[in-house]
Amino acid sequence: MSAPTPDATFSARLDRVRSTMEAADLDVLMLSVGADLPWLTGYHAMALERLTMLVVPRDGDATMLVPRLEVPRVVPRPDVFAVEGWDETDDPIARVVELAGPARSVAIGDQTWARFVVDLMPHFGQATWRRGSDVLGPLRAVKDAPEIAALRRAAEAVDRVAAELQGGQIPVIGRTEAEVSADLGRRILAEGHEKVNFAIVAAGANASSPHHHPGSRVIEPGEIILCDFGGTLVEDDGVGYCSDISRCVYTGEPPAEFRELWDVLQDAQARAVEAATVGTPAEAVDAVARDLIAAGGYDGYFIHRIGHGIGVEAHEDPYLVAGNDVPLVAGNAFSVEPGIYVPGRWGARIEDIVVATDDGPMPLNRASHDLAVVDA
Repeated sequence: MSAPTPDATFSARLDRVRSTMEAADLDVLMLSVGADLPWLTGYHAMALERLTMLVVPRDGDATMLVPRLEVPRVVPRPDVFAVEGWDETDDPIARVVELAGPARSVAIGDQTWARFVVDLMPHFGQATWRRGSDVLGPLRAVKDAPEIAALRRAAEAVDRVAAELQGGQIPVIGRTEAEVSADLGRRILAEGHEKVNFAIVAAGANASSPHHHPGSRVIEPGEIILCDFGGTLVEDDGVGYCSDISRCVYTGEPPAEFRELWDVLQDAQARAVEAATVGTPAEAVDAVARDLIAAGGYDGYFIHRIGHGIGVEAHEDPYLVAGNDVPLVAGNAFSVEPGIYVPGRWGARIEDIVVATDDGPMPLNRASHDLAVVDA
């Protein structure tokens, strides 16, 4: 059986959105910049002071309102939405209000600029307002087969970069963190990604900062290097799916103390992946790794959630963190990335993207989990 056409995919997604709106008693959904728009239509709006807005009435046709000069960038999908351009002297806010019609309840894209939200609100009287993610978040969190295939392609691409890092093909000693970060970024693009979302390189004590910004620090022999990198790989339908991986290398033989830390971390990550089964509450996956890390002597040194959903955004639903008792379902795609961070000394993290399936957790990343040693 051939794959569905992009128009059929987007039409099916719009049908699911309307069903969700019906169940939530929402009269209109309005999407501007942000990842919801390309997921639903294939169109990436530029973040301009000129308004772009997809207006989806619950009981009417969807219309993409864009600045006239942006119309050529929109791929026509007449079975999904109409395209309407507005001129420089038009009032796009007034047109959005007309397209929305009378509405008692409105959902608006989470990343819509405040200037547009503030202008729109007075036109809807006493209407209740909700976040667009209330509608799109649960739908986007469950990936279909083509989306999982896209995430796999992205994961395989950064796996190849990780293998080069672990194998010593990417020089590190004597270079700055920023230089290694730039090198990783070039390789991510060479592997087919359209853009680099991040390329964290943290050496020595900097590795104890999970989101360290790579700078002028020169990498030396005898220290840990934590690398966390990923980007967006765009599919033929124009929708991009993200990669995200964390691996570590040591410049020379690691001391026994760090080897012990790594053994605890590697076991915690593997056990957490095994726990990420359909029906398991998201918070339980976090607890598996957190308890093992604490039992290994590092209680308090795992300072972030174990994972986040991934898809058209690097971070999206579901979030695997204490307090989220929602069970995982087949099609959820997320990171499993425990870390141990000892301030002023070192840190480490292992991260894979995993998909929950009816046959068990399916890791998409296959790069080695062993602590790679780069000979100094």
